[in-house]
Amino acid sequence: MPITTKTFLITLFVITHLQLFAQKRSINGTITDSQTGEALSGVSVRIKGSSTGTFTNQQGKYNIEAQPKDNLEISMIAYRTITIHVSDQTTIDVQLERITTELEQIILVGSRRSGRVKMETPVPVDVVNVGQVALPTSRMDLTSIMNYAAPSLNYNKQSGSDGADHIDLATLRGLGPDQTLVLINGKRRHQTAFVAVFGTRGRGNSGTDLSAIPIGAIDRVEILRDGASAQYGSDAIAGVINIILKKNVNQFTGNIGYAGYYDKKYNPHFKPGYDMYEYGGALDGNTIAFNGNYGFKVGKNGGFINLTGDILSTGKTFRQALDTNSGTKNYMIDNTVRRAHGDGSVIAGGAFLNAEIPIAKTSTTFYAFGGYNYKSTDAFAFTRNFSARPERFITTDNFDFIDIPGIIKTDRTGERYYNPHIQTKIRDYSFAFGFKGIVGNNWNWDLSNVTGDNDFHFYGDKTMNASLNDIHKNHFDDGGFSFLQNTLNLNLSKEMPKVLQGFNIALGAEYRYERYKLFAGEEASYKNYQPTKSFGTPPDLTYVAAGSQGFPGFQPSDEVNANRSTIGAYADAELDVTKRFLIGLAVRFENYSDFGFTHNYKLATRVKLTDQFNLRGSVSTGFRAPSLQQINFSSSFTTVQGGTIAEVKIAPNFSPITKAAGIPDLKQEKSLNASIGFTWKPVSELGITIDGYWVRIKDRVVLSGQFSRDDNLDPAVIAAMNQLNVSLAQFFANAVNTTNRGVDIVIEYNKKWGKGNLRTLLTGNIQSMDIDKINVPPKLNANADLAATFLTEREQQFILSSAPKTKFGLNIEYNIGKFTAGTRLTYFGKVEILGYGDGTSDDFAGGFHRGDLYAYVPADDDGRPVKDKYVYGGKLVNDLYFGYKLSKNISAFIGADNLFNVHPDLGIAPGARFWAFNNETGGPWDAVQMGGNGMRLFARLGFTF
Repeated sequence: MPITTKTFLITLFVITHLQLFAQKRSINGTITDSQTGEALSGVSVRIKGSSTGTFTNQQGKYNIEAQPKDNLEISMIAYRTITIHVSDQTTIDVQLERITTELEQIILVGSRRSGRVKMETPVPVDVVNVGQVALPTSRMDLTSIMNYAAPSLNYNKQSGSDGADHIDLATLRGLGPDQTLVLINGKRRHQTAFVAVFGTRGRGNSGTDLSAIPIGAIDRVEILRDGASAQYGSDAIAGVINIILKKNVNQFTGNIGYAGYYDKKYNPHFKPGYDMYEYGGALDGNTIAFNGNYGFKVGKNGGFINLTGDILSTGKTFRQALDTNSGTKNYMIDNTVRRAHGDGSVIAGGAFLNAEIPIAKTSTTFYAFGGYNYKSTDAFAFTRNFSARPERFITTDNFDFIDIPGIIKTDRTGERYYNPHIQTKIRDYSFAFGFKGIVGNNWNWDLSNVTGDNDFHFYGDKTMNASLNDIHKNHFDDGGFSFLQNTLNLNLSKEMPKVLQGFNIALGAEYRYERYKLFAGEEASYKNYQPTKSFGTPPDLTYVAAGSQGFPGFQPSDEVNANRSTIGAYADAELDVTKRFLIGLAVRFENYSDFGFTHNYKLATRVKLTDQFNLRGSVSTGFRAPSLQQINFSSSFTTVQGGTIAEVKIAPNFSPITKAAGIPDLKQEKSLNASIGFTWKPVSELGITIDGYWVRIKDRVVLSGQFSRDDNLDPAVIAAMNQLNVSLAQFFANAVNTTNRGVDIVIEYNKKWGKGNLRTLLTGNIQSMDIDKINVPPKLNANADLAATFLTEREQQFILSSAPKTKFGLNIEYNIGKFTAGTRLTYFGKVEILGYGDGTSDDFAGGFHRGDLYAYVPADDDGRPVKDKYVYGGKLVNDLYFGYKLSKNISAFIGADNLFNVHPDLGIAPGARFWAFNNETGGPWDAVQMGGNGMRLFARLGFTF
């Protein structure tokens, strides 16, 4: 054959096959579970490196157009992702293997490099599979569920603490709730407008209310337990919580549940004839919750819109010490301080969206997510008793008692009293949208904008303004505050697999705008209409109380409308130097319009000593910008001290009083973080991670104590207080430096046992904190009492006791066929809290200082000063649950949390039993450990259609 003919035929052959190779063809297949053989709906089937993709239908079938050279990436949450080369195949059936251990999860937070397995990350990350842990429990909100699923996350439902009763704020590693950054799908989530002034955790802090996000919308939660300010910006001192939303399509999933507390020991319902307290039924705190989720397929390239709705209704709880035998250890005096002690009620509902829509014939994808949540709450304030404080009641001009039916009650001793209600209406919305894709030489880009707003409005109900003399005015608009945040962000990243063993570089820039508003209540909520009306005779003269009792409204002088902007840039790199040695570097620069420039750095590394054992560690600097809430919060209210009325001002940072007191402008908190640990997988069924950490924070922002103009203050401070006509003042300040250290432990064992599967998870945290320095301004440091007032011993103890020193959890679950049985054991270590002291201004005999500063009270027997200290010993709580798969689509769970009805120890100062209820909640105990409601029964149905 002539050479030219050979050349022609070869060329024709090559061209023909190249065209064939480049030609798209229809690929079909069915995807099933490798263990059960069941068809899997909603599995993502994508062409790797492009935006083309689809999902399986209800029968597990899919169809996609692909070229022979393409690779199909097949993935679904809780299953291992696999990649298959198309070649000349037209039918590709796949069996996906279920991930049996959380330690094998692919994580997104803590690294901007995709595909990092949890056990191989250079920093510790917990993965909470919400769908797995939300059903076998009575806990209906995300925060309380995570409290039992992550080692160093802590949360307590507050009670008797004004707005803190109405919002759920969690902490990591014993730090403040605003020292943990929250992300949704990797994007910054806005904080609440609320700043805590009372309560046992997060005093002076704001934070992110996780309960505003429907559980049904969440696929999983990643908890990065490491300082990450250099990667993600302000607030990430303790770590990052990243909430990953569902992407399911063609499935309607959700659950409906009921839960209620049954506590025969402390529920006053079981002692109805005692006639001293408010109470409900034998089962109280009755909760009904529903959430539903459905996803729609959009287009032919794997687009989706996923929607979630949820409704929650929770009733009040009532708890008191009911033992009236003074000879027993559980005896407490009658509680006239807060007769309706317990948790408030909540009605909440909302909706959430998650969507991705690839743009046809491009590598670009549009995405959006966000939602709306409304919460209406009602909680009891402290009790008003006529014999003790008649100035808080409406009376005649002759000071005779006036009854108000339906509000004022009489107990068995003849005491007349009422329990004001504090109500809130909280509206929270957020919306994020953006575009992402691939450009140039395989650079990934992501441009997004996220807006979030939180509106927090207070109301007083079933109460009165004693100075108004209107018995029909029992509901008040107390005002409130709102916080808006808008974040514009651009991220670029590129993976270079040929640089050593792999290199990933990420760059980004961010602009953030924040606005905080504080608005006044109606006039009757704060005004004193009879400022000269008084009770008693000198020197025991008491003036009529002003404003709405329970929660006096914000005044026009408190109003503020403040904003600021932030611009930042970051660089983040990860390099696999060898197949066993990884190193990561991050740097971030940010400039705030109100306090200036900050820069932070991070170094992380992981060494693979064997195929089963990794050593990891990190060191970083971090920061948290003072929130607009802390800079601008202002509150004016009335108190009564020494028989005279006193005006109290929580002064914002720009106030003349604050400046006269020498309080500097608030600046960023600065941290130095270090961690070291290891991951070990000695056998395929067992994974162990242990990580030690050390966090030093300078200039933590807290709320100071109350300074009186009768104290030995600088004359300029007294003049400023006189000018504003206030007697007492307190401030937010960079008041304290702390060091926190601890160890986190996670041990997971999963094994097929008999015909079923055994799953065991042990989590633990051991931690301690020291106060290194209190940063008292010179003008407030003239003597020991002034210095002690700046950050009282009691306030110091709240910082040190923000988390138990030890917390361990053990979850054992066995599944066989359609049946599931499991138990959780959670140990909460000892917590120590100080009471208010006796509030006197006189020194005790023996050289003791002021009781309100140093928390002393007189002993029952001889009046000697004893520490007003409550020691809550360690407690072990046991949960038990059972599940049964009623059909292919419906599963049922029943059980009891806190099966043995465990409560905190009673809050009694040794030797001073008659000073009980001198605490934050006004009840038998503070809001610590597992809470005080006791055993909680539940039943839930989960469904998938």
